Amino acid sequence: MKKLILFSVAIVGLSFASCKKDSSNSAGTARVSVKLTDAPGAYDAVILNIKQVVILSSGGEKIVEVNGNPIDILRFRNGKDTLLAGVDVPAGRLQEVRLVLNNTGNRVVINGVSYDLNTPSGQTSGVKLKVQDDLTSGIAYTLLLDFDAAQSIVTTGNGKYNLKPVIRAIPAAVSGALTGVVIPAAAFPRVYAIMGTDTVGTVADATGKFYFPGLAAGTYRVNFAPVTPYAVKTIDNVTVVNGSVKDLGSVTITQ
Repeated sequence: MKKLILFSVAIVGLSFASCKKDSSNSAGTARVSVKLTDAPGAYDAVILNIKQVVILSSGGEKIVEVNGNPIDILRFRNGKDTLLAGVDVPAGRLQEVRLVLNNTGNRVVINGVSYDLNTPSGQTSGVKLKVQDDLTSGIAYTLLLDFDAAQSIVTTGNGKYNLKPVIRAIPAAVSGALTGVVIPAAAFPRVYAIMGTDTVGTVADATGKFYFPGLAAGTYRVNFAPVTPYAVKTIDNVTVVNGSVKDLGSVTITQ
């Protein structure tokens, strides 16, 4: 799942790690972290004053306020990035991301001289980044905005500079999920997904369903600790893959 388009978005690595903590059923949403990185340009600094990140999917719209100082994006290149925001987004088809810039504070520095960047679209509706990819419920993503400074800054000819962003897109899901149904539901077990020293726990609901969103890819041991008089049950070698939900189906617990 890879693309390269102008005014687009990259979804890349988001790691998920937990140790002995409960996870809630977040069915219906995908966790998205928005990061910014840069492809180098021949400038001393390129400073963006970002106000909001707006993420639009077929499930709805999320507006994330970016609370921070203006960012010199040239500091984040050669594999470095900076986190702008993290948010739960309605699952569905990812359609558009918009970067809304503040009216002031956007600048380019050339040979020690600072110039204002004219960014009219970014100051109103936002710089629109078109992308078409699926956000799966319970799967974690990173939205890496790979800004190409060399192509994004345009000289007007009268000593002024316009910002016309060119952004590279590399979509990828970076976690998986695990689900299933306990039979009978009356066993009401606590369920633990264990990989190495990391343990994630949840509780089966009234219908017997259990759900682990945002699991790191790997092989797990799944333990079921039911109420009396039901017996403990273990399932070994459960493989979780990035970008998919592993369904254990019906898990029968006996007395």
